[in-house]
Amino acid sequence: MEKEGRDKEALDLAVKAGQILLDAGAEIYRVEETVQRIARAYGIRKCNTFGLSTGIFVTAEMEDHSIYAQVKHIPLNAARLNRVAAVNQLSREIEEGKHTIEDARNQLAAIEHMPGKRDITRIFASGLGSAGFCYVLEGTIADTTAAFFAGLFVYVLLILLEKRKKQTSKIVLNIIGGFWAALLTMIFFRIGIGQNYESILVGTLMPLVPGVSFVNAIRDFADADYIGGAVRLLDALLVALGISLGVGLMYMLYYRITGGMLL
Repeated sequence: MEKEGRDKEALDLAVKAGQILLDAGAEIYRVEETVQRIARAYGIRKCNTFGLSTGIFVTAEMEDHSIYAQVKHIPLNAARLNRVAAVNQLSREIEEGKHTIEDARNQLAAIEHMPGKRDITRIFASGLGSAGFCYVLEGTIADTTAAFFAGLFVYVLLILLEKRKKQTSKIVLNIIGGFWAALLTMIFFRIGIGQNYESILVGTLMPLVPGVSFVNAIRDFADADYIGGAVRLLDALLVALGISLGVGLMYMLYYRITGGMLL
């Protein structure tokens, strides 16, 4: 009974590690491999793992032939690469025999509650990223400056929406982000800060683009995880659609108010 209880604790630990990875936006193969690695490290040989973009399924056969089964549903979330790296490192240390189940469980709890980047850091990174992409697209110094401040203000609004008690729909959030980015770009352009409207707009929109989700979808396809890759790709495309709708709505509103084209 003691061995059976220990095996169940080890499998619970492996499932928890996979859950944290999937919630942090890790690839499907990484989730499955990590669960298998932790299970083997604690002496469990007959363990099967099946991962999807929104769920993880683990079954195992104990030494007394009893069956362990665990199913976890994990909604799609933004990538948290610091948690992915931390769980990866912990799984390798477990494989090397450096942690007991209790130690590993405590470390996983700490990783699960690992804080993300501070709001001011995210805002500044958005502005810096917008300015960088604008410069790469042959924007002038004035264009880059406009993109920097537009990127700052876009993320200020998004963070304020994230902090609402009532959660904003992901699609609505992307539409608002695209609309706000296009509106800020138009304002800076009209007051004379910047000469290349397209470069400023594309630079401002880049922090909203789901690059990590898109790349992970391609990696899932490459690893033959077609269901997981399709879900991630569809999610990335819906984000891009929401951003496009927001930009288009701003153009339509501007045209109706002014009676003329933006450029």
